[in-house]
Amino acid sequence: MQPMRSVKRQPALHMFASEYGESTLSEKGSGEFDPSFVVTKLGSRVNRVIVAGLLERIEGRDVANGSVIYQGQLRDPSGINYFSVGDYVSDSVKEMTIQLSARLESGEPILVLMVAKTRLYQTEEGAIYTSLRPEEMCVIDAQRYASWLAKTSQSLMHRMSNYVTSLDFEANSESLSKSEMSEEQILGLIASRNHYGDVDLEHYRLNVMQALDIAEGKLDAATKPAPQRMLVDESGDDDPSGDDKPDLEAAIIDIITKLDQGDGVEFETILVNAEARGFQRTIAEEKLEELSDDGTVHEPAFGWFRLV
Repeated sequence: MQPMRSVKRQPALHMFASEYGESTLSEKGSGEFDPSFVVTKLGSRVNRVIVAGLLERIEGRDVANGSVIYQGQLRDPSGINYFSVGDYVSDSVKEMTIQLSARLESGEPILVLMVAKTRLYQTEEGAIYTSLRPEEMCVIDAQRYASWLAKTSQSLMHRMSNYVTSLDFEANSESLSKSEMSEEQILGLIASRNHYGDVDLEHYRLNVMQALDIAEGKLDAATKPAPQRMLVDESGDDDPSGDDKPDLEAAIIDIITKLDQGDGVEFETILVNAEARGFQRTIAEEKLEELSDDGTVHEPAFGWFRLV
């Protein structure tokens, strides 16, 4: 008999839903036992992930062989991960899935952390989707969720840094080998850049800001939507010159400070970030114009803003 080939267990990467869910590229080795990878826009070749978030849905679906497949959604600050649990998972994962489904029906907010295998699939219409197959899962508290948010933010920032560094080189092994990145990182970045082209990093930076806001004390946002700041224009009943107005000014200054990489921050990016923090878009736009008029910010190029 031929000895069975040893299969190396792939490491699990901390990853937000936004980076994983945007992926449309997969790789599979030619060998029978070679692992498959989903390649993200930032060049991560990921076979397994560590994800966490608020459990939003678990629904059972009967299949032809008489068994049940459970499909669920896990939301983190960046978006939603979709996962499925069938006969291929361990008994402990299936039992926990059934228990969590019952708890969800009561309306209880539940934070879940899972280690999961990645999967990319394409529909008959050509649409490409990502999903996860849990290997391990557990319910966590807000403190542990904050720890996951901090760790995952750090991992995302590291991958963004590697991606930006790679842009100084051509997207091939000969050129990227001159960098200080590992062979694994180079393989992923070559595949990513050749498949996805230019990648906008602004929304990833926003993901980090939102995640760290939660990790640094706004833990209620882990289990329910963040409260909206009710800023209205002068035609409304509330006074726009009240206590909330300075908060908006401080928020815009903070957004520009954190996102300015030397060339300023684009107008739309500032407004999207302000909306993510709960401010009305029209009021944020007016405030940005005020800050420009009073000299707090300036436009080095049309539609780009920097602090003076």
